[in-house]
Amino acid sequence: MQYNSFNTQPTFFQKLRNFDYTLLTCILLLGLISALSMYSTDGGEILFHSKSHISKFLIFFTMMIFLSFLNIKFWHYFAYLFYFIILFFLVWASLYGIKASGSQRWINLYFINLQPSELMKIAIIVCLAKYYHRIQLNQINTFQTIFIALVILILPILLVITQPDLGTSILIALSGLVVIWLAGMNIKYFIYSFIVLLISLPFAISFLQPYQKLRILTFLNPDRDPLGAGYQIIQSKIAVGSGGLTGKGFLKGTQSYLEFLPEKHTDFIFTLFAEEHGFLGSLVLLLIYIIIIYRVLRIGVLSRSYFAKLFCYGYGSAIFFYVTVNMCMVLGLLPIVGSPLPIMSYGGSSMLATMIGFSIVMSAKINHKQLIA
Repeated sequence: MQYNSFNTQPTFFQKLRNFDYTLLTCILLLGLISALSMYSTDGGEILFHSKSHISKFLIFFTMMIFLSFLNIKFWHYFAYLFYFIILFFLVWASLYGIKASGSQRWINLYFINLQPSELMKIAIIVCLAKYYHRIQLNQINTFQTIFIALVILILPILLVITQPDLGTSILIALSGLVVIWLAGMNIKYFIYSFIVLLISLPFAISFLQPYQKLRILTFLNPDRDPLGAGYQIIQSKIAVGSGGLTGKGFLKGTQSYLEFLPEKHTDFIFTLFAEEHGFLGSLVLLLIYIIIIYRVLRIGVLSRSYFAKLFCYGYGSAIFFYVTVNMCMVLGLLPIVGSPLPIMSYGGSSMLATMIGFSIVMSAKINHKQLIA
């Protein structure tokens, strides 16, 4: 029997046929590239970072495949619950979380140190996608609709800022605002908000932590403290520039091997990759991300469910923001805000959130003919 009905459940083999294998291939390619890059950060040996990263990728990729078989209605039904659970984790992290490097943003779950703010990047998109799913077009710009949407968005942002984690809070805000805009909010409200933001910027800066102010000043002039606050970005630009057109070769990056690059396994993983593989290698990596974003947006176009459409559009835009912010950060085009590169950067919470996002996208693809009441 052909799977033509909007409400007919596809069989197991129909689900397999409906998988987006182009997207799966790109995710696997990123996993392979990230494994090789992590191997390079460990000096060409299978040590802690490479072992941990590869094992987490394999576990979470397998989890993604299994979660993809869940009906898209499952994610719609539990969207609010998912959001409130992560919101509770954020409160718990702020009160009883693990402190490290001046921040309190992790929860010890014994098998993983969970960073709830990473999962909130997905939860905010899921929650807002469900919220706007049943709202009529003529009600989108009413005060009540806008107010509830802003409460959903602002609550986690405030909790993440207090950890403090300015970079993640900005990414959560961008992801949520994209969904609100795509749902049909009048562009004039965004213009008004932007004007208010510009006016309040001098006051907002006064609430920043001293190290956050230092990062902004360092971004404006890295040479003001080349051996201190400006060290990371200066070494990062030297490494990227020294890669040239084709790179220095795998395991031959001087800046990374001589330990000039701090945090090379997390936020600055692209720096190590660009030094070893050069401009052409970086273009290939960027092309893989572009294909992933295109496939996610394409699945949104194919989906008949408004919830699935909003999530795919929101998640595709979020991946674009994550990649853009990370690459611009390591190239000195943006202040250092602590934004990981999806799949490439070391970190269990980031990997988990990314794979949950892809599983929802894949579920939307498998059930793209379904309508949600």
